[in-house]
Amino acid sequence: MNSAVDDAAHRSLTAAFAVLGTLSFCHFLNDMMQSLLPAMYPMLKTGLRLDFGQIGTITLVYQLTASLFQPLVGWYTDRHPAPYALAAGMGFTLCGLLLLANATSFAMLLAAAAIVGLGSSIFHPESSRLARLASGGRHGFAQSLFQVGGNAGSAIGPLVAAFIVLPNGQHSVGWFALAALLGMALLTKIGAWYARHNRRAARVPRKMTHSAAPVPRTQVIGALAILLVLIFSKYFYLASFTSYYTFYLIDRFHVSVGTAQVHLFVFLAAVAAGTIIGGPIGDRIGRKYVIWVSILGVLPFTLLLPHANLFWTGVLSVPIGLILASAFSAILVFAQELVPGKVGTVSGLFFGFAFGMGGMGAAVLGHLADVTSIEFVYSVCAYLPALGVLAALLPKLDSPHARGG
Repeated sequence: MNSAVDDAAHRSLTAAFAVLGTLSFCHFLNDMMQSLLPAMYPMLKTGLRLDFGQIGTITLVYQLTASLFQPLVGWYTDRHPAPYALAAGMGFTLCGLLLLANATSFAMLLAAAAIVGLGSSIFHPESSRLARLASGGRHGFAQSLFQVGGNAGSAIGPLVAAFIVLPNGQHSVGWFALAALLGMALLTKIGAWYARHNRRAARVPRKMTHSAAPVPRTQVIGALAILLVLIFSKYFYLASFTSYYTFYLIDRFHVSVGTAQVHLFVFLAAVAAGTIIGGPIGDRIGRKYVIWVSILGVLPFTLLLPHANLFWTGVLSVPIGLILASAFSAILVFAQELVPGKVGTVSGLFFGFAFGMGGMGAAVLGHLADVTSIEFVYSVCAYLPALGVLAALLPKLDSPHARGG
C-alpha cells in the first residue's frame, strides 16, 4: 500500500516538475520573441527615421497594453479559470510578430507593439499561477525557475537581432512565428493539465482552499504599496538598459551596433542568472532579506557606472543585472503570501505594474535623452535603487520554508 502511495506521489511530483520546465521554456520563447522589438530599435530608428521619443512611445504602448490588461486577466481567471488562455495569449504574440515583420510606418509599429503586449498580458499572470500550482510548496523556487526562462529569452533576443535580424532585415522577424506556434502547442498541453487540476480541486471543499491573511489588512495594504514602489525603482532602472543601453554604448564609446548588442546580452544574461538565485534563497532565509539586498545592494554599482570606461561599464553591468534581478521572484511570492487565494490577481497586478513602469520609464527616459543626453539619463537613474531602504518597513512573514522573511 505504501509503495503504491509513494509511486503516485512520485508521478505527481514528476508531472509537476515537467509543468514547471515547460512553463519556463514557453516563457523563454515568449520573452525571446518580445525582446526582438527593443533589440531592433537601432535598425528601426535608422530605417523609419524615428527619434528617441518615438522609440520610447513604442515601448510605452507595448508595456501599457501588457500592464493594463494583466490585473484584469488575473482577476477574471481567479473567478473563472481558463485553462487554454495561455495558448491564446501566445497566438496574439504570433500575430504581433507578423505585423512587426511587415511594418512600414510608426503607426504599424505601435499596432504591432500593442498586439504583442496583449499576448504578454495573458501569458504572465496565468503562467505564474500555474507555476505556483506546480511548486509543491517551494513557491520561490518555482517562480525563479519560471522567471529564469523569460530572462534567458530576453537575453537571447539581442543576439538573435545582432546575428539574424540585422543581417537579414526586418522581414526575417516573421520566421520567429514558428517559435510562437511551438509555444502554442506546448501550452495547449499545459492547459489540459490545468483543466485536470481544476476538476480535482472542484472536489475539495472551498473552506479548505484558502487561508487567512498573515497580517492585518492595513499592514497588507501598506506592504503592497512598498512592494510596488520597489518594483518602480527596479523597472525604471531596467528600462534604461533594455531600451537605451545600446545607444549609450554607441554614443559614449563609439562601438558598433553588433558590439553594443553583445554588451546588452551580457547584461541580460546576468539578469537571467540573478533571477534563479532570488527565489530559492528567499525560500530558505526569508524573502524580506532578499528584497532588501537585491534593491539597495545594487546602489554602489549603479553610482559607479556613469563614470566608468567601456571595460568597466561591461564589468559593472554584470553585478547590476545579477543583484537587481534577484528581487522580482521574492517580491511576487511575498505579495502572494500577503493576499492568499488571489494568485492571479496579485500576479497580474505585479507583472502589470512592472511592465507599466518599464514602459513609462522608456518613454520618460527617451524624452529626457532627447532634451539632455543619453549619458545624463544614466547619471539620474543611478540613484533609483536607493528606494530599496523602504524594504525595512515590510512586515515579517512566517512560512514553512522561510522564517523571518
